[in-house]
Amino acid sequence: MSNKSTTEKVRIDKWLWAARFYKTRSIAKDMVEGGKVHYDGHRVKPSKEVCLGATIRLRQGFDEKTVVVTGISARRGNATMAAELYQETDESLAQREQNALKRKSLAQSMPTSQGRPNKKERRKIIQFQQQQDQ
Repeated sequence: MSNKSTTEKVRIDKWLWAARFYKTRSIAKDMVEGGKVHYDGHRVKPSKEVCLGATIRLRQGFDEKTVVVTGISARRGNATMAAELYQETDESLAQREQNALKRKSLAQSMPTSQGRPNKKERRKIIQFQQQQDQ
C-alpha cells in the first residue's frame, strides 16, 4: 500500500474496491451509479477522484455506513491495510448497532416454520379445516 496519498489520484469506485467495501470494481461502480454511494453528501459518478478527509456514505446490504477517508490507494490489499484507508464515524457505528438489534428482535418475534408438515400433522390440519367449514 502506498502512502503517496497527496499526489495519488484514485477514482471512487476503485477506492471502494481497494478499501474492501465491495467485492469487485464492477459492483462498486454499479453502487456508485445506482446512488448507493454519496461523496460529501452528493451523488457522484464512478470517475470522481477521492480526496483525504472526504466523507463517504455508502450502503452495504442492510447497513448504511458513513466513513471519512484517511488514506488513498488504488491497490487492494489485505483487510488490515484496507482498514487504514478509512475511519467510520461514531454516529454510523451507533446507528448500525441499533439497526442490528432491531433486526435481531424482529427475527425473534417472527414465528419460524419447521418445514413441511408430516403426514400426521397434515391430517390434523385437514381435520381442523373441515371443522371450520361446518
